[in-house]
Amino acid sequence: MLGCMTVALTIAFVPGVSPAKWARVWRDRFPSVELRLRPVGQGDLVAVLCDEDDVVDMVFARMPVPEDLRAIPLWTETAVVATPKDSDLAKATEVTAAHLETVQMIDAGPVPADVDAALDLVEANVGVVVLPQSLFRKASRKDLVARPLADAEGTRVALVWRDEDSSELTEEFIGVVRGRTANSSRSQPDQPGGSERPADEPSRPARGASGSGNGSRSKEAPGGKAKAKSPGGGKSGAGKKSNTGKGPTPGRGKMRGKPSRGSKGNR
Repeated sequence: MLGCMTVALTIAFVPGVSPAKWARVWRDRFPSVELRLRPVGQGDLVAVLCDEDDVVDMVFARMPVPEDLRAIPLWTETAVVATPKDSDLAKATEVTAAHLETVQMIDAGPVPADVDAALDLVEANVGVVVLPQSLFRKASRKDLVARPLADAEGTRVALVWRDEDSSELTEEFIGVVRGRTANSSRSQPDQPGGSERPADEPSRPARGASGSGNGSRSKEAPGGKAKAKSPGGGKSGAGKKSNTGKGPTPGRGKMRGKPSRGSKGNR
């Protein structure tokens, strides 16, 4: 029984994505299950999930991700152009493709490989950078401003995990992220997990979801789950349900039943 074990769930997250609001809900709803949070780089996604000696169960990451991983797309981040405060671009309310033709592009995004280094060059007035608004805010550069990039698809944030690590705990965390209430069942419709573009998010395609940059849409199965797309394509599919039997009683913070094999947080 889980109640006789040290039970924990480890969630990693990439820069610019904060799991704080879901962590608060989890700790209130399941106080007996420790929630461990771990910052990782986008490039560390596969390593932390596939390392059998590691303890990461799920990761908040930006798509595209390898197609052998499960992913639930959550929201689309706004793409912005970082520019010096005293530049001509700073005077615009939003930046268009025509604007970008008149400036030096240091990195056209969607996510620079080295955000800090790219913004250092922008501060030095070398050029401009395209990046997610959340990463610009995290960098907190007082001499720079960000302007929305018109018609940009933005970046898609998803909750990612492996089939092998599916368990009662991961299913419950998915419910928390999707806005499921403590008294609702898993069969009831989930509420949106949040978005920088709440009006557009349900129909707006994820940039790079297919890895080809052609703006193709990532399909979602009923209930909002989709299998991750990788560069070169991949098929969408429903996130796999745990077959471990009855899950924990919502609101009581007590987990019952044995998790499926591969739940790293329960070793």
